[in-house]
Amino acid sequence: MEKEILEKINKFTRREFSENELYTFSVILCDNEIDRDGERFSESALETLQKLFIGRTGIFDHDASTSNQTARIYDTEIVKDESRSTKNNEPYQYLKGYAYMIRTDNNKNLIAEIDGGIKKEVSISCTASRRICSICGRDRTKTSCGHVNGKSYSNRICHTVLDGITDAYEWSFVAVPAQVNAGVTKKFICNTDEKSASESEKQSENSLCREIIREAFIRDGIQGAEDVSKKMKNMNESELSILKRSYERIKGRGITVQLMPETENTSSASQYKI
Repeated sequence: MEKEILEKINKFTRREFSENELYTFSVILCDNEIDRDGERFSESALETLQKLFIGRTGIFDHDASTSNQTARIYDTEIVKDESRSTKNNEPYQYLKGYAYMIRTDNNKNLIAEIDGGIKKEVSISCTASRRICSICGRDRTKTSCGHVNGKSYSNRICHTVLDGITDAYEWSFVAVPAQVNAGVTKKFICNTDEKSASESEKQSENSLCREIIREAFIRDGIQGAEDVSKKMKNMNESELSILKRSYERIKGRGITVQLMPETENTSSASQYKI
């Protein structure tokens, strides 16, 4: 391990760690390809995320618990592949994160699963203040334009461009990411209009969103969480509170959890390089 890498890692530790105490790996966090939700990150969004993800923690399934923390990003870079084009006919580029873990008895099985390709898919959690229609350029966080993601208009595929990144929260190991190459779960954080919402209001709505997503996942699995996420994109805090209470009532009736069936998408992988 190079001295420069050790120095970057030890910026986040309370004492200096040696190479033998550390396990490092790299992961594709997100890219500019149109994903399964018909969304993609703009170039400026990737550049912002490159800065924001340094120091961010890695967890499992977006469960924000301290006991769930597994790794931390110590460096990032944007990698451009001129030999490959996206569905939007742009040069492919992705955000690569470099992560570390402290070798312990508790995480040796996780390290083995990463080395063995079992733990591969990842997803990120962030906020985007603008969701731009690729056909007309309207910001969908403010108004609907009528264009449908996935449909072709004059030989152009309609999709939503995520821009105006305001924060990056964490990255998670997940089973089925939205992006084919990396995976990104924008939907786990509700987007709010910065001009009309105070910081406390946005935090309150984001907290409600996370709670609702968690209840939907417990009840209906990954598909249920994805479905309710799409419904919440244009809800205000009052509507979110009503939705949360409805899940609480359902939960009180003891409805059985629906497990997510296996699909062919479970093989889509992010890339690791030790």
